[in-house]
Formats: sequence, structure tokens, C-alpha cells
Amino acid sequence: MIWTVGVAAYVLAITNRSSLSAVGVDAAARFDADAATLSMFAVVQLAVYGGMQIPIGVLLDRYGARPIMTVGMLLMAVGQLTMAISPSVGVAILARMLLGAGDAAVFPGVLRLIATWFPAQRGPIMVQLTGIVGQAGQLVALIPLAALLHATSWTITFGSIAGLGVLFAILVFLLIRNHPPDRDEDVSVDTDTGAIRVVTSSVDTGVGIRAAWAHPGTRLAFWSHFTTPFAGTAFVLLWGMPFLTAGEGRTTAEAASIMSLYVVVGMALGPIMGELSRRIPHLRSRALVLPTVAVQAIAWLVVIAYPGPAPLWLLLALAVALATGGPASMIAFDHARTHNPSHRLSTATGVTNAGGFLAALLAILLIGLALDLQGAGTPATYNLDAFRLAFLMQVPLWALGSVFIVIERKRTRIRLGMDPPRARRRPRG
Repeated sequence: MIWTVGVAAYVLAITNRSSLSAVGVDAAARFDADAATLSMFAVVQLAVYGGMQIPIGVLLDRYGARPIMTVGMLLMAVGQLTMAISPSVGVAILARMLLGAGDAAVFPGVLRLIATWFPAQRGPIMVQLTGIVGQAGQLVALIPLAALLHATSWTITFGSIAGLGVLFAILVFLLIRNHPPDRDEDVSVDTDTGAIRVVTSSVDTGVGIRAAWAHPGTRLAFWSHFTTPFAGTAFVLLWGMPFLTAGEGRTTAEAASIMSLYVVVGMALGPIMGELSRRIPHLRSRALVLPTVAVQAIAWLVVIAYPGPAPLWLLLALAVALATGGPASMIAFDHARTHNPSHRLSTATGVTNAGGFLAALLAILLIGLALDLQGAGTPATYNLDAFRLAFLMQVPLWALGSVFIVIERKRTRIRLGMDPPRARRRPRG
């Protein structure tokens, strides 16, 4: 019951996070916002989400999951209520900041509940299942939310989400407990071996971060997470729907179906990618991560180069290609776990997570700026050619990340003794 309530709260958090994905054009029209300003809605939300990870970890260690998740749900509710009645861009940006802060508390809280309520050996499968179920929140944001907006009004739609946030805050507070009643603190128990450890989620902001970054395996994890998911994040979080409707000329229903395919394929690929990562631990980067980046880049370049609007089959193929990025990004956390001792795992995970957020922020912002520089930054001026050039802004991010993946993979293999050290050139003389 506790996990069900927690994962339902996570579904709502994903819905909140993705609530602009299907209504980006409506948001631009409501606030008379250009593309760069619209990008800022998503950028500040993700920036606050990322920046809150360390404080949330500290608070979880002190107070446990129940109060922190309750406050998180209330913050999201306040954010959506503010968005519902927002009269200006500035207030709307404040609303997205509140949303990001509340969202930041939910997934770490659910992970802590899994660690304290389930046997330690079942933790990985429960985490994976939580991630898969949680992505259903994107489907809620894509279809019912957009339908409600077009059937009612902006205020009613976002006010309704705020109401759900209050409801789930009450459910979380009433039904969730930090740990089983027979324990005095948050501990994880391996029922096979009897091993017990105290659950901690905070990131060491001092020596631990420097020690984690010093290991090439952590840097490999960072760049893997930087490179794989950002294109899909930018697509589903903000720019996919405007591109498909205003750029490619697809109906709202067709665009929602394409975006929904992205979500469903990502959910289906998660377990497959996880199993492949487990079976080929020393080939993860070369066999899984880099091919995923190549698939995404090639799919986008084909769509961009296609003369005229792309056919439906090609847009569906693009959605499938982008959907590989999320599951592949989870391999980065396998790297972090493999190459760091247990006492530094939270730190290494936080460093890794920062890579994906940084790339997503850059991609969303660069696409918006590129549209504005072409004079195509509002719904009235969106056009296919402008979107094509704007989405090319992703190529430097793919290139940068791929180069560092190759470099850090080599350094990691040398560190592990799997490859010989590079021979130093002797000075001439």
C-alpha cells in the first residue's frame, strides 16, 4: 500500500513536470511569450529540480520520506495554482520554480521508501518498476490534460491539477510511514544475509564530490547521462508538440499519438536495456550508449533533411529513436555504482544526475534562442524551416558528450587494468 501511494504520487509529479508538453503553444499564446521565454519555463523548472537534489537528500536523512513528500506535493499544488491564475510571464516562471522544487522531493522519497520497506535484494527491481510506472504521468500530461484545456480553460485545467496535488498530499501524509513499526530508524535489510545498513540519501558536498569526480568511471557516468536523454527530454518536455503541430502540420491528435509512442517505447525498453547492461558490463558504452546517441542523431538529421513535412512513419521512427535515450541514460548510474564505494554512491549518483539536467537545460534553451534569432519565436511565426535549424543545436551537445564518453571510457579501462597505459613519448634529443 505504501509503495502504491508513493508511486501514484510520482505519477502525478511526472504529470506536473510534463504539464507544458502538450500545451506549449497555448502557453506561448496566453503569455505572449517568444521561444526563449517559453524555454525559460522549462529551464528554471529543471534548474530548481536539479539544485534541490542535495538539500532534499539532507532533509530526507533528517526527517524521512513522509513529511518531505507531503511538502513536495503541496509545493507542486501551489505552483500549479499559481500557474492557473498567473497574469504574467514573471509569475508563471515563479510557478514553474515552485513546481520544480516540489517535484524534486518525490522520486528520492519513493526510493527511500523502497529501501526501508522492501528487502534490499528486491530494491533494484522495485526502483526499475517505479520508474516504468511513473512515466505514465507523461501520458496523462499529453492526452487528458490537453483535452481538458481545450474543453474548458487554462485556469480550470491547471487549477484541477493543483487540486489533485492537495489530494495526494493528504494521502501521502495519512498512509505513508517512514519505516516499518518494528524499526527505530530508516534502515535497509537484506533478508537473505541479515545485513543491515542505515539508509542515507544526502550528497557529500566536500571531499566526496572531489573523490567521486577524480575517478574516470564517475566522469564516464556523467557524460553518458549528459549525452543520451537530453534530446528526448527537450522533445517531450517542451518543443515536441509545437514542432509536430505548427512545424510539421500534424493535428493535435496525431502529435499526441507520436509523443505517446515515445513514452510507451521508453517504458518498454527500460527492462531490456537494464538486462543488457547487466550482461555486458564492460561493453556498455560501446555497445549501448554510443549506438543510442547515434540512433537519435541520425533520426533527427533524417527528419531535418527530409524535403517538406516528414511523413507520419518517419515521425514515428523519430519518436522511437528518441525513446531509447531514457533507458540508455540509466546505464550511467550503473557506471556510478560500479566505480564508486558504497559510502560515496549517493555523491556519485548526484554528480551523474547533474549531467542529464545540464544537457537538457542547454538543449531547451538553445532551441528557443535559435527560433527567436530566426524571427520564428511565437506561435504565429513558427515554421518548419526554423524548427529544422533550431533542432540542429542538439548536434554540438551530442558531439561533445560522445567525445568525452570515448575519452573517459579509455581512462576507466586503463584504471581497471583492462587496457595498457598509454605509452609516453620520449623527448627527442
